[in-house]
Amino acid sequence: MSRLLPSLALSDLDAVIVDLDGTMVDTLGDFEVALNGMLREMALPAITRAQIRNMVGKGSEHLIRSVLQRVRGGRAPDEALAREAWERYSRHYLAVNGQHSTVYPGVAQGLAALRAAGLRLACLTNKPGAFAGPLLASKGLARHFDLVFGGDAFERKKPDPLPLVKTCEALGFMRGRTLMVGDSSNDAQAARAAGCPVVLMSYGYNHGESIDEVDADGWLDSLADLPPALLAGT
Repeated sequence: MSRLLPSLALSDLDAVIVDLDGTMVDTLGDFEVALNGMLREMALPAITRAQIRNMVGKGSEHLIRSVLQRVRGGRAPDEALAREAWERYSRHYLAVNGQHSTVYPGVAQGLAALRAAGLRLACLTNKPGAFAGPLLASKGLARHFDLVFGGDAFERKKPDPLPLVKTCEALGFMRGRTLMVGDSSNDAQAARAAGCPVVLMSYGYNHGESIDEVDADGWLDSLADLPPALLAGT
């Protein structure tokens, strides 16, 4: 059930930063097709969607290395193998980007309501920018955002706080008045370290761990629940 801590209210916020994979769009289908296309070309065993689910969240490079290690019996890939895999994966992902993914219920309504409430929105994801922008556009979500930053936009990725710090600077608002909305401990850790309040979606990936155990200011079953919950706290 959706719940926000009483300390979080619309009057305390100027902007919202929203994660992409597992927060707005269920992209496991795209990951599954692209990764298995990569593995097939490399004559490596296939990987299941359930296995992929627990590896998503720390960027495509980390995902590819984790997949390679898994299908190779625990042997970590060297740099040459990781580069080859990245090139093959990128080609496959760009070919299917958005075709096997779905927007979670309530996302479009929630984003529209947040903008109607006067908040500026930014999408901040560990997904490469070349993947993130087209995905948002294909799902009709790009129009809600003032800014979009991929995982290659800054020197480090979430859970490092730097991407949130830089995004708040680009939005022009204080970190304490900018809400992070995500689906995993990566988002929560980055937000806490940056000094941003954070709300987590209950349906996301979170590396196979319970989201209820992650330190946050709220937990939602639908992004559409966020605007009315924030107004209730005002």
